[in-house]
Amino acid sequence: MPYRILAAPAPALALALALALSHLSAAAAPPPDTLDARLLACTGCHGDQGRATADGYYPRIAGKPAGYLANQLVNFRDGRRAVPAMTWMVEHLSDDYLREIAAHFASRHPPYPAPPPPAVSPEVLERGRRLVVAGDPSRELPACTACHGEALLGAQPAVPGLLGLPRDYLNAQFGGWLNGTRRAMAPDCMATIAKRLPPADIAAVTAWLAAQPVPPAARPAAALPARLPLDCGGLGR
Repeated sequence: MPYRILAAPAPALALALALALSHLSAAAAPPPDTLDARLLACTGCHGDQGRATADGYYPRIAGKPAGYLANQLVNFRDGRRAVPAMTWMVEHLSDDYLREIAAHFASRHPPYPAPPPPAVSPEVLERGRRLVVAGDPSRELPACTACHGEALLGAQPAVPGLLGLPRDYLNAQFGGWLNGTRRAMAPDCMATIAKRLPPADIAAVTAWLAAQPVPPAARPAAALPARLPLDCGGLGR
């Protein structure tokens, strides 16, 4: 028995063709050429406006000093920070474009979420607080506030804030300075500090920092402190 091809009713066929053509037209249309559209690769990991996501690793980049963000993008591009996904995204971008990206996120100030409850004892938190606000002169350890500002929100033009960052991210950065996968322009003061901190102290510092709330109007300080505790030629880089 020969096969018969059943023709679709004319209205149904016309509708199917119209839908197919509309999909082809939409697929062929270029995306909007706006900075927000071009930075979807950034916000895919760093969250809407760079506010960070809840996965516990990717840091907030919104509101960080533009100089700091630009320096880090250059470091990823030039190999001083070893994060392959970041290097892949910026390795062909110019200094001017990296500065444009940095300025975009530096101008964003979405509210910070409430910090998660600390997963360490009060004694560990207190140890972390003392190291952050007072350091340890016996080991030539400066307070974090000496460079990152009394409010720990960073300083213009290129020192990052330490609050509002996931503890996993903070721990990973100390690890990067210790094993050399994160480097700054010499002299690298953060590498020096990291090597003076045993693991228990790093854990205490990051636990206390990650447990601090951030006020809604928080902004980086207008300038660096007049005197820095270490020779930090690469501070902010």
